[in-house]
Amino acid sequence: MESKTISPIQTRPSYSPWKTIIFAGLLAGTLDALAAMVVYGAAPTGMFRFIASGAFGAGQAFSGGSIMVFWGILFHYFIAFTWTVLFFLTYPVFSFLRRNKYITAVLYGIFVWVMMNRVVLPLSQISQRPFNLNGALVGVAILVVAVGLPIVLLTHRYYSRKGIL
Repeated sequence: MESKTISPIQTRPSYSPWKTIIFAGLLAGTLDALAAMVVYGAAPTGMFRFIASGAFGAGQAFSGGSIMVFWGILFHYFIAFTWTVLFFLTYPVFSFLRRNKYITAVLYGIFVWVMMNRVVLPLSQISQRPFNLNGALVGVAILVVAVGLPIVLLTHRYYSRKGIL
Protein backbone atom coordinates (compact mmCIF):
# COMPACT_ATOMS: atom_id res chain seq x y z
CA MET A 1 0.00 0.00 0.00
CA GLU A 2 1.35 3.38 -1.00
CA SER A 3 1.14 6.23 1.47
CA LYS A 4 0.40 9.68 0.24
CA THR A 5 2.13 12.70 1.65
CA ILE A 6 0.48 16.05 1.49
CA SER A 7 2.67 19.03 0.92
CA PRO A 8 2.25 21.93 3.35
CA ILE A 9 1.36 24.12 0.39
CA GLN A 10 -1.63 21.91 -0.40
CA THR A 11 -2.95 22.00 3.17
CA ARG A 12 -2.87 25.77 3.56
CA PRO A 13 -6.28 27.33 3.16
CA SER A 14 -6.62 29.73 0.31
CA TYR A 15 -7.18 33.34 1.22
CA SER A 16 -8.94 35.01 -1.64
CA PRO A 17 -8.83 38.80 -1.77
CA TRP A 18 -12.36 38.73 -3.21
CA LYS A 19 -13.70 36.65 -0.32
CA THR A 20 -12.14 39.07 2.13
CA ILE A 21 -13.48 42.13 0.32
CA ILE A 22 -16.97 40.66 -0.03
CA PHE A 23 -17.11 39.54 3.60
CA ALA A 24 -15.71 42.83 4.94
CA GLY A 25 -18.04 44.91 2.73
CA LEU A 26 -21.10 42.90 3.69
CA LEU A 27 -20.16 43.00 7.37
CA ALA A 28 -19.44 46.74 7.38
CA GLY A 29 -22.61 47.55 5.43
CA THR A 30 -24.76 45.38 7.67
CA LEU A 31 -23.25 46.65 10.93
CA ASP A 32 -23.59 50.25 9.75
CA ALA A 33 -27.25 49.74 8.82
CA LEU A 34 -28.01 47.96 12.09
CA ALA A 35 -26.26 50.67 14.11
CA ALA A 36 -28.28 53.37 12.35
CA MET A 37 -31.50 51.50 13.07
CA VAL A 38 -30.65 51.00 16.75
CA VAL A 39 -29.07 54.39 17.52
CA TYR A 40 -31.49 56.54 15.51
CA GLY A 41 -34.54 54.31 15.86
CA ALA A 42 -34.88 54.17 12.09
CA ALA A 43 -37.16 51.64 10.44
CA PRO A 44 -35.30 49.70 7.73
CA THR A 45 -37.62 50.80 4.93
CA GLY A 46 -37.44 54.46 5.94
CA MET A 47 -33.67 54.35 6.31
CA PHE A 48 -33.14 52.80 2.88
CA ARG A 49 -35.63 55.22 1.29
CA PHE A 50 -33.62 58.04 2.87
CA ILE A 51 -30.46 56.65 1.27
CA ALA A 52 -32.25 56.39 -2.08
CA SER A 53 -33.34 60.01 -1.71
CA GLY A 54 -29.73 61.02 -2.24
CA ALA A 55 -30.07 60.01 -5.88
CA PHE A 56 -33.80 60.29 -6.50
CA GLY A 57 -34.85 63.14 -4.23
CA ALA A 58 -37.08 62.85 -1.16
CA GLY A 59 -40.35 63.08 -3.06
CA GLN A 60 -39.65 60.18 -5.36
CA ALA A 61 -37.80 58.06 -2.78
CA PHE A 62 -40.53 58.24 -0.16
CA SER A 63 -43.43 57.75 -2.58
CA GLY A 64 -41.77 55.33 -4.99
CA GLY A 65 -42.71 52.04 -3.36
CA SER A 66 -40.53 49.02 -2.69
CA ILE A 67 -38.20 49.77 -5.58
CA MET A 68 -36.84 52.74 -3.63
CA VAL A 69 -36.05 50.49 -0.66
CA PHE A 70 -34.17 48.22 -3.09
CA TRP A 71 -32.25 51.23 -4.51
CA GLY A 72 -31.39 52.35 -0.98
CA ILE A 73 -30.03 48.92 -0.09
CA LEU A 74 -28.06 48.81 -3.35
CA PHE A 75 -26.57 52.28 -2.78
CA HIS A 76 -25.81 51.52 0.87
CA TYR A 77 -23.86 48.35 0.10
CA PHE A 78 -22.18 49.93 -2.94
CA ILE A 79 -20.83 52.63 -0.62
CA ALA A 80 -19.73 50.04 1.97
CA PHE A 81 -17.92 48.05 -0.72
CA THR A 82 -16.29 51.20 -2.08
CA TRP A 83 -14.82 52.02 1.34
CA THR A 84 -13.75 48.38 1.72
CA VAL A 85 -11.98 48.22 -1.65
CA LEU A 86 -10.32 51.60 -1.10
CA PHE A 87 -8.84 50.49 2.21
CA PHE A 88 -7.97 46.99 0.98
CA LEU A 89 -5.95 48.42 -1.93
CA THR A 90 -4.19 51.15 0.07
CA TYR A 91 -3.32 49.00 3.10
CA PRO A 92 -0.23 47.30 1.61
CA VAL A 93 0.96 50.57 0.05
CA PHE A 94 1.13 52.76 3.16
CA SER A 95 3.10 51.19 5.99
CA PHE A 96 1.73 53.63 8.60
CA LEU A 97 -1.66 51.89 8.25
CA ARG A 98 -0.10 48.72 9.69
CA ARG A 99 1.45 50.26 12.81
CA ASN A 100 -1.61 49.92 15.03
CA LYS A 101 -4.75 48.41 13.53
CA TYR A 102 -7.03 49.88 16.22
CA ILE A 103 -5.79 53.43 15.78
CA THR A 104 -6.04 52.88 12.02
CA ALA A 105 -9.66 51.73 12.43
CA VAL A 106 -10.49 54.89 14.41
CA LEU A 107 -8.78 57.11 11.85
CA TYR A 108 -10.46 55.31 8.95
CA GLY A 109 -13.88 55.68 10.59
CA ILE A 110 -13.22 59.42 10.99
CA PHE A 111 -12.02 59.64 7.38
CA VAL A 112 -15.17 57.89 6.13
CA TRP A 113 -17.37 60.22 8.20
CA VAL A 114 -15.61 63.32 6.85
CA MET A 115 -15.81 62.13 3.24
CA MET A 116 -19.46 61.09 3.52
CA ASN A 117 -20.60 64.23 5.34
CA ARG A 118 -18.41 66.83 3.66
CA VAL A 119 -18.14 65.43 0.12
CA VAL A 120 -20.71 62.72 -0.74
CA LEU A 121 -23.83 64.04 1.02
CA PRO A 122 -23.38 67.65 -0.23
CA LEU A 123 -23.23 66.26 -3.78
CA SER A 124 -26.46 64.32 -3.24
CA GLN A 125 -30.06 65.52 -3.14
CA ILE A 126 -30.24 65.08 0.64
CA SER A 127 -30.82 68.44 2.31
CA GLN A 128 -27.98 69.49 4.56
CA ARG A 129 -28.51 70.04 8.25
CA PRO A 130 -26.44 72.47 10.32
CA PHE A 131 -23.39 70.94 11.98
CA ASN A 132 -24.13 69.37 15.36
CA LEU A 133 -21.15 68.22 17.43
CA ASN A 134 -23.10 65.57 19.37
CA GLY A 135 -24.56 64.16 16.13
CA ALA A 136 -21.12 64.18 14.50
CA LEU A 137 -19.56 62.31 17.42
CA VAL A 138 -22.32 59.68 17.33
CA GLY A 139 -21.90 59.33 13.56
CA VAL A 140 -18.12 59.01 13.87
CA ALA A 141 -18.49 56.40 16.63
CA ILE A 142 -20.84 54.35 14.47
CA LEU A 143 -18.46 54.47 11.52
CA VAL A 144 -15.43 53.59 13.66
CA VAL A 145 -17.14 50.53 15.13
CA ALA A 146 -19.29 49.41 12.20
CA VAL A 147 -17.05 50.31 9.25
CA GLY A 148 -13.49 51.07 10.41
CA LEU A 149 -12.98 48.09 12.72
CA PRO A 150 -14.32 45.30 10.48
CA ILE A 151 -12.63 46.61 7.34
CA VAL A 152 -9.26 47.21 9.02
CA LEU A 153 -9.23 43.96 11.01
CA LEU A 154 -10.29 41.75 8.08
CA THR A 155 -7.86 43.48 5.72
CA HIS A 156 -5.04 43.08 8.23
CA ARG A 157 -5.89 39.41 8.72
CA TYR A 158 -5.87 38.81 4.94
CA TYR A 159 -2.49 40.44 4.35
CA SER A 160 -0.97 38.84 7.47
CA ARG A 161 -2.02 35.35 6.35
CA LYS A 162 -0.70 35.97 2.86
CA GLY A 163 2.66 36.98 4.34
CA ILE A 164 2.57 40.20 2.34
CA LEU A 165 3.14 42.53 5.28
